Amino acid sequence: QVQLVESGGGLVQPGGALRLSCAASGFTFSRTTMGWYRQAPGKEREWVANISRFSATTDYADSVKGRFTISRDNVKNMVYLQMSRLKPEDTAVYICNAEPEYWGQGTQVTVSL
Repeated sequence: QVQLVESGGGLVQPGGALRLSCAASGFTFSRTTMGWYRQAPGKEREWVANISRFSATTDYADSVKGRFTISRDNVKNMVYLQMSRLKPEDTAVYICNAEPEYWGQGTQVTVSL
């Protein structure tokens, strides 16, 4: 049974940083491209970043490029999203994805004074 469990969300001031984690189980993690998505209230789910199986390639949405970094640990079956210089518009539920269509429950990130 595939499980993706996110953690690390919270309330942070603009300009601050957070590190999200996603613990994966139930599938061959090292062979799976992993990603992060986000969904803000009243908006559609938005792709944020993904990372290939052996971290060979990473891709980012233009809105987070240069501020967010995705990484993975194929020994611990973990994927991370380091977020810096956070903006209020980054406020959303951040959701871990394992291709093709496995999803976690999400972790709330709120950027506000």
